[in-house]
Amino acid sequence: MSDKKKTSAAETLDLDDMVASTDTGARKPLGVPGRILLGVATLWSLFQLWIASPLPFILGFGVFNATESRSIHLAFALFLAYMAYPALKRSPRDRIPIQDWVLGAVAAFCGAYMFLFYADLAERPGAPILQDVIVGITGLILLLEATRRALGPPLMIVALVFIIYSLAGPYMPGILAHRGVSLYGLINHQWLTTQGVFGIALGVSTSFVFLFVLFGAMLDKAGAGNYFIKVAFSLLGHYRGGPAKAAVVASGMTGLISGSSIANVVTTGTFTVPMMKRVGFSAEKAGAVEVASSVNGQIMPPVMGAAAFLMVEYVGISYVEVIKHAFLPALISYIALVYIVHLEALKANMQGLESSNPPKPLLQKLIGFLGGFLLLAGLSFAVYYGLGWLKPVLGDATPWLVAVVLAVVYVGLLKLGSQYPELELDDPDSPVLKLPQTRPTVMVGLQYILPVVVLVWCLMVERLSPGLSAFWATVLMIFIMLTQRPVLSLFRNQGHLGDEFKAGFIDLWDGLITGARNMIGIGIATATAGIIVGAVSQTGVGLVLADVVEILSMGNLMLILLFTAILSLILGMGLPTTANYIVVSALLAPVIVTLGEQNGLLVPLIAVHLFVFYFGIMADVTPPVGLASFAAAAVSGGDPIRTGFQAFYYSLRTAALPFLFIFNTDLLLINVTWLQGIVIFLVATFAILIFAAATQGYMLTRNRWYESILLLLVAFALFRPGFWMDMIHDPYRSIPPAQFEQALGNVDSDSTLRLQIKGEDAFGDSLTTYMLMPVPEGETGAERLENLGLELITEDDRAIVDMVTFGSQAADLGFDFDQEIIEVLAPVERWNKEWMWIPALLVFGLVVMLQRRRRRDSTEPAAA
Repeated sequence: MSDKKKTSAAETLDLDDMVASTDTGARKPLGVPGRILLGVATLWSLFQLWIASPLPFILGFGVFNATESRSIHLAFALFLAYMAYPALKRSPRDRIPIQDWVLGAVAAFCGAYMFLFYADLAERPGAPILQDVIVGITGLILLLEATRRALGPPLMIVALVFIIYSLAGPYMPGILAHRGVSLYGLINHQWLTTQGVFGIALGVSTSFVFLFVLFGAMLDKAGAGNYFIKVAFSLLGHYRGGPAKAAVVASGMTGLISGSSIANVVTTGTFTVPMMKRVGFSAEKAGAVEVASSVNGQIMPPVMGAAAFLMVEYVGISYVEVIKHAFLPALISYIALVYIVHLEALKANMQGLESSNPPKPLLQKLIGFLGGFLLLAGLSFAVYYGLGWLKPVLGDATPWLVAVVLAVVYVGLLKLGSQYPELELDDPDSPVLKLPQTRPTVMVGLQYILPVVVLVWCLMVERLSPGLSAFWATVLMIFIMLTQRPVLSLFRNQGHLGDEFKAGFIDLWDGLITGARNMIGIGIATATAGIIVGAVSQTGVGLVLADVVEILSMGNLMLILLFTAILSLILGMGLPTTANYIVVSALLAPVIVTLGEQNGLLVPLIAVHLFVFYFGIMADVTPPVGLASFAAAAVSGGDPIRTGFQAFYYSLRTAALPFLFIFNTDLLLINVTWLQGIVIFLVATFAILIFAAATQGYMLTRNRWYESILLLLVAFALFRPGFWMDMIHDPYRSIPPAQFEQALGNVDSDSTLRLQIKGEDAFGDSLTTYMLMPVPEGETGAERLENLGLELITEDDRAIVDMVTFGSQAADLGFDFDQEIIEVLAPVERWNKEWMWIPALLVFGLVVMLQRRRRRDSTEPAAA
């Protein structure tokens, strides 16, 4: 074997080990222990499919409540963590030491304790006996050790700090001190209730996340991962810097179903990074492009690294609403990354790879694209309205008809795909002289899109729960895995149907095992993150963090957000996406909400959660702990720290977006119409491209320093036109608090008043907050005040709350007895803020004119 091949093989083993050590577990035991490990993993996947299906309720057995399901889920995760993850780097990988068998069994028992003794625990709520405490202490210790093995030290250390903080509260200095928690109280809260380890996070992991991870694993095992990469390269590989653009799109498609940025980097990067280097990207830039696109996959709906399902529980809105709000920032961020790659290619005068597609005029390409789009749109409308018409007619028989139609479409797609050669896995080290043709590449794997369509249909149209939607998509995926090989073999007249059926079963078994092994880290992470959430609720440490940030920021809104972003980056270091979001949302989202209300920043809760989530996942990019950057450097052969800094530079657009949508929630499509949403998408996309051109220092030609500044101002004006309009015309007029009732009668019924309220906090200290108050129904101010559920005492120019009706709108808003309304701000008629887009576009036109003139007069290469 040549030295080059030996090096390549060694690198592949290192990469496999890196993914295994972070996602599936590096241990691969032989013989009976290996079969036990694989068998338990398969059982876990089957258990999750069972509790997600309607079968337990139809058959009347095997029905588990939420707490029991979480307990069994954690027992599986703990046992497999000790089986699959070695204790130390020098620990054996091909066998399981006896101590790990013992630790795994004890950990599984502690995890299953809530299930095994559910009835007994229900009889003594809040009063644990010695047995409960011993099991709880043992369980916490073994959970922390499993966390260290599966996820590394960071999350374990953070959880341990919070346990110590809970117990040592009275001995803490200054503002960190609290009343403290007893050992019995700690164990009861963390291990014997659903406030800690078995809380919402583990519940979401049990109900939703596992099925999505399993669905993604099966999709990949069936061949969809390779299909996505090949399609991306066939479509984009021939453009300037084409492999990098293909890497972005392929990582985006993989990120739709992946819960791990590191696995995404390695899966797509082993193929895309060498090709990027081949067309002229340096090792660090090639790795950075892969990191930026893979980490971006974690903010991409519908999975968002499993955070989407947690947001449903933490924010209290529907899954469809979460997807709607998260979609636009994620999409425009991806579009900007493709443009950044294009600018890098222009700066270096790179060329694409040779295309295998026959040349077509631009008009023919556009007609083909529009034809395909209109056909797809027509089919979508036909299915949507056709089912809407058929449902009342067919009633309970509708699902059977849908199943038959899906089967017919599936067989038709396989028939179509069988006319083209099968896609093969390429060797990333072999030179690629020609790209695959687009049509054969797209046609050969169209069946992989069906389960995704079913998933999206169940989520968005049928409005089924995420768990049930993933279950039905997984059922279709299982059917595809079992049948696609034999059916394709039949259509291609290849014979060997028995062997193809067997290969399909092996693919299915591998998918069940891989899905379970991919879930070990997530299951452990959500349980351990539950310790932190439990400590926050038990000790009130969130208020302490708010005080710290307030002292550091001195009440300045931008500094509050900046410090929160930095803390999110620090807390997110070394954590997988799911645990990352749980930690930053539990600790830092309340900080923004609390301090925002005190300083006039009033935004929907989903905007706050997306803000901390974005900065939490940026920790995967940022040195010195950016795990995705280290993985990409291992693939590219570049320096990991330089790769991380370059990836962060590419990710500036992702870091800027949270600040923008906090102040302009239109970007999250909150309270906008369909038409407004389309306009916002077009303008936001244009703005993010201008921002990318400014930060990359290149648009039509290299930017002058003042042109970059002008482009940044244009991008800001397009993203947040209200900033400039507020300077020209204040959006509110101040009304004396004593005239609050008159103000209520004078404003429109669909408007909102902005109030500043002075009262007391939980400790009796003076506290000033802001609130947005929708105007209640009523003809007069007095009637509206009564419908609001509020009675006021007015003295001179003061308005003091005298009575708040229980359960009224005023009570829900947070009004309380003896508060004082110190400022009333009513909206005023003014120009629409979008008028500020006009001067911004004029400035942009000036920059374009300057650059076109300079490009024409210079010898720089023209933009393609």
